[in-house]
Amino acid sequence: MTDVLHERPRLTGLAYRLLGSLSDAEDVVQEAYGRWYALTGPQRDAIESPGAWLTTVASRICLDQLGSARVRRERYFGEWLPEPLPGQAGSLADPADRVTLDESITMAFLVVLDAMTPAERVAFVLHDVFGYPFAEVATVLGRSPAAARQLASSARRRVRAARTPAPARESAEVVRAFKLAWEAGDIEGLVGLLDPEAAVVADGGGLVSAVHRPVVGGERVARYAVDLTGRMAALTLVETTVNGRPGLVAERDGAIVAVMAFEVTGDVVRRIWAVRNPEKLGRWQRA
Repeated sequence: MTDVLHERPRLTGLAYRLLGSLSDAEDVVQEAYGRWYALTGPQRDAIESPGAWLTTVASRICLDQLGSARVRRERYFGEWLPEPLPGQAGSLADPADRVTLDESITMAFLVVLDAMTPAERVAFVLHDVFGYPFAEVATVLGRSPAAARQLASSARRRVRAARTPAPARESAEVVRAFKLAWEAGDIEGLVGLLDPEAAVVADGGGLVSAVHRPVVGGERVARYAVDLTGRMAALTLVETTVNGRPGLVAERDGAIVAVMAFEVTGDVVRRIWAVRNPEKLGRWQRA
């Protein structure tokens, strides 16, 4: 019998990029394997590339979920953000099953992906991130290779339009300076570390308090941050890695109440994504 379990990390990484949720990605991979093992022995033996077969099945499941997710998002309370990954590689139960972290898995990249249509997202991730030829991408999408190429091209333009973040080392220095200014309640210092058009996007999922719309403008973001620590007593900020990039977690009474991912451009913060929805922080409590 062909051993296909070694495909799990790659499939999980693919599904996470497509769905923005590690929990949903794991469910997709489990369903794909369920369909594989539901085949008869002769059916499995007839499949030339089990890895390609599993990729196609997982991608189609994700494509279906992306379509229904857009309907669910319309009913989502406030802003929706991808599920953040803790540590260097998204700490899963088995260290061998870790999502490979690179630029395609940063929060900034995932937010750009989320703005795409489901077909664009699948075409781009399969071709540009995982290197699948357009003939195979077309099979997943049920379209022609030319159409798949056009979808990936459109997605690529969206990605290129996004500003390039600073290298991780420089980002860490800016995030650390931001943390120190925030802890000191130094509004002027925070404003100096923020792009004039900086924005904070928060995701509480309707389960905890969070701003329902982005806070935009360097000074507004600085005052919002200082006001927040004033309202939330005994809040502790800790430097960490969020989706492979420098970030912060906010702790209170030993529990993580927010995970913050940063987009740093040059020497200033351009975006802060603050995930407060407790349903997206379960892995952080166990990390």
